[in-house]
Amino acid sequence: MPSVLILPVSSSEKETCIPMDIATTDTLKEELMGQDAEFRELAKEHRRYEERLSELSSLSYPSDDEQLEEITLKKKKLALKDQMHSIMLQYQRSHASGH
Repeated sequence: MPSVLILPVSSSEKETCIPMDIATTDTLKEELMGQDAEFRELAKEHRRYEERLSELSSLSYPSDDEQLEEITLKKKKLALKDQMHSIMLQYQRSHASGH
């Protein structure tokens, strides 16, 4: 059975979900990385957060500030991911409808 990613549609659309398989998701990401400066910047920031989170998680005894930074980065990273998914859905809809 192929992997499927369920992406939520904006809350104004009553939490409808559109299934996208992983291949479609990867293709959309590649297209948007090449065509959409905002998406590219969000992805870049997402990678920076991921790298810093990796550094923080490798610490044996993180300080209080490092623990707070980790929590904050996780929330920011998730927000970026949500923004990226929103852009992907808008792109998918606009191309599915022939615009």
